[in-house]
Amino acid sequence: MANDADTYDFIVTGAGSAGCVLAARLSESGRYRVLLLEAGGKDSSPWIHIPMGYAKTFVDPKVNWMFESEPEKELNGRTMYQPRGKVLGGTSSINGMIYMRGTSADYDQWRQMGNEGWGYDDVLPYFRKAEDNERGANEFHGTGGPLRVSNQPYKWEIAEALIEACKQAGIPYNEDFNGATQEGCGYYQTTTKDKRRWSTAAAYLKPARKRPNLVVKTHAHATKILVEGGKAVGVEFETRGRRETARAGREVIVSGGAYGSPQLLLLSGIGPAEHLRDMGVEVVKDMPGVGSNLQDHFNTFCTYKISRNLSLNALQYSLPHRLVAGARYVFFRSGPMSGNGLYVGALVRTDKRLERPDMQLNISAWSTIERRRDGIISHPFPGISISPVHLRPDGRGTVRLKTNDPLAPPAIHFNFLRSDYDMQAMLAGMRIARSIVRQHAMQKLIVEETAPGIHIRTDDEMMADVRERGVSNLHPVGSCGMGHGPQAVVDPRLRVHGIPGLRVVDASVMPSIIAGNTNAPTIMIAEKASDMILEDARAAA
Repeated sequence: MANDADTYDFIVTGAGSAGCVLAARLSESGRYRVLLLEAGGKDSSPWIHIPMGYAKTFVDPKVNWMFESEPEKELNGRTMYQPRGKVLGGTSSINGMIYMRGTSADYDQWRQMGNEGWGYDDVLPYFRKAEDNERGANEFHGTGGPLRVSNQPYKWEIAEALIEACKQAGIPYNEDFNGATQEGCGYYQTTTKDKRRWSTAAAYLKPARKRPNLVVKTHAHATKILVEGGKAVGVEFETRGRRETARAGREVIVSGGAYGSPQLLLLSGIGPAEHLRDMGVEVVKDMPGVGSNLQDHFNTFCTYKISRNLSLNALQYSLPHRLVAGARYVFFRSGPMSGNGLYVGALVRTDKRLERPDMQLNISAWSTIERRRDGIISHPFPGISISPVHLRPDGRGTVRLKTNDPLAPPAIHFNFLRSDYDMQAMLAGMRIARSIVRQHAMQKLIVEETAPGIHIRTDDEMMADVRERGVSNLHPVGSCGMGHGPQAVVDPRLRVHGIPGLRVVDASVMPSIIAGNTNAPTIMIAEKASDMILEDARAAA
């Protein structure tokens, strides 16, 4: 039985990009008692806080769930590695730190799908509220918020050459991908502060942890939502081998991400009834949309050997380079370790008839032979990568239980490249990448195309290469989609349909994927949700 010490106003399951924001905002007034549960540990690893350290956290099981998808039919039966944060800050503690919101039309589309209050004019104030942008405040950006958004620390020579090549290829320069327009080429901003990663754990949770009304429990894996009389009243969780229970006087808020949130709902008997019965889970509410509508961006890599040592590959193949880079960062907070290596990019339309970009070209100052769960293997020579990322895929997948064991990983199906449009967009993206390196600004540096290689020319050859090398871009959303109708899981106030006292707040509620990196929109969702939760609490008082 729970005692008073185990009873809270709000329980948040998952201290990730959204959960840390919720914990900070809901405890801010001191009026409400908040419990934040995190299955992982503290964000104490130094590699989390060094911007270039994400190459380490990418494969570290101490801070990373290291999920794997089910075999993908259109990708020759390959599985897709899925690193997700298992630590305070969640994936915001291990991601590439790019600050990207998508286009205004992405959010207007949410509103047009019946999600009142989620148009661009509705969400822009929450982007601005969260921000402390190095460029200052204007109609699109804010200052003074918890989330520091910084410019790239240096103008790297290779980055300047790549931007010039993009312009020569007909892609206009864009000073701000999160401003009036998204299309063009330019420098990315990052969620860093003083050349350190600025996760939601650093930005939101750390300042809030001194509050007596906020309790943060790490190594506490939520295993079941307790539903009594049709209402969510608490959470069962496992901590260091013990099963414990906490009660929520007002709400349980699920913030486990696009994989963790549907998995917890399914384990709690909320989801497709037939699947739950197959898994031996008692059905609390038949909701076919739970774990459905999974969406992700898809990408491949065009890699190039360059003639001068302007890339970051040497950080792997050269011990002297590693030692010098480490010393520069430790003593002067400078050098390649102070940035994320993803300095520049481009947002383009693969078909000029489109109204908004559907392809993001991530241009990296390194090139890899392989990226897998046991490590990132760079080429043993200077190289760069241009990664075409399809932003508006047709593909829809699922998150399901493999077993009713709450500590087992979920079954993840993407269904990548099931439509001709998805494949044709990837081919167009590869052609654009190749056109960039053919420009005069890059020709003086390019030695050869190392992947896919100049022998890959025809559409059939390129399609075969995409199927063999293409991967998830690690932006999963939509598996607890917002809206109305039989496939919707939450309403526009993010309340789970038909279960009072239960909300989902994270990337899983996006009804359609936005065009760009998904961390900033997830933080915005949590900021907006916090206001709605507090409004409802005041109305109920």
